[in-house]
Amino acid sequence: MHITDKQYIRCIISYQNTSIMHDLFSNFNKFFNITKSVFINRINQYDNFIEYRHRPKMSDCQIIALAITGESLGIDSENYFWGKLKSDHKADFPDLIHRCNFNRRRKRLYPFIELLNQTIANQLNEGEDTFLVDSVPIPICQIAREKQSKICKETFETAPDKGYSAVSKSYYFGYKLHLLTSLRGIFVSMDLSKASVHDVHYLKDIKHSGINHCTLIADKGYLSGAHQLDLFSSCHIELQTPKRTNQKGYQPFPFIYKRVRKRIETLFAQLCDQFMLKRNYAKTVLGLSVRILTKITAVTLLQYINSKNDKPINHLKYALAC
Repeated sequence: MHITDKQYIRCIISYQNTSIMHDLFSNFNKFFNITKSVFINRINQYDNFIEYRHRPKMSDCQIIALAITGESLGIDSENYFWGKLKSDHKADFPDLIHRCNFNRRRKRLYPFIELLNQTIANQLNEGEDTFLVDSVPIPICQIAREKQSKICKETFETAPDKGYSAVSKSYYFGYKLHLLTSLRGIFVSMDLSKASVHDVHYLKDIKHSGINHCTLIADKGYLSGAHQLDLFSSCHIELQTPKRTNQKGYQPFPFIYKRVRKRIETLFAQLCDQFMLKRNYAKTVLGLSVRILTKITAVTLLQYINSKNDKPINHLKYALAC
């Protein structure tokens, strides 16, 4: 039987993905060692951040590393992930806790996952002076089920609502993820807002992200003279956005800015494809937030692994194969 080039490539990729899944414990150890190295001065002898009355089977660092491992392998179902751990990796994880306990502890460890992500990202972003900002829709359910859905509706302030996606040119029900990255696509800051919130309001948060004396490249959704002046006067951030054709003093957006903006668009594509950003089964806002943060942290750590191995940092699918 003749095998085409495309079929051969699919077989190779499938083999690589299967090998990575079978080597799950080795991948877990990579993330566990990175986590311990970052928090070496904040954990006790049992790799925990706090002193538990009864020492748990799995340490805090193991919880964080296991969560990142699942996201980095593109496993969207925790039931499936736990089933694989119990059936194929029972000897590697003899102290595996119940999935509900894992979820509760992962939510409590949200600040430490955020700190891990920020620490590694700051190392990779050292010396950067150009940044990108954009947003991506995070749907919760189909638009037809918006009135019946009870997901993430604990309080009115954090409840999802209906917004418009300019990319798909359709309405959706959920949230909007705002992401600030460096020119190389490395995380700097993030925020989760209601779907109806305009992109320009995220510029207020950028003043507190820690960046200054730099250039910020955005799309037309962030076009605002008042915010542009405020960013420059407060943090010396030069906001560059394309102008509308009917604006006074219109000039075409420089090609170099259009080109570098593709980096954050590619990052969103990777998050939606490999990390299944829009496929979330969380029932609370905190659960949704920690899942999204863990996905972004997985991206940052994979970029860090590529950087240490002198590989292109954004070849995320092959980082664990090094």
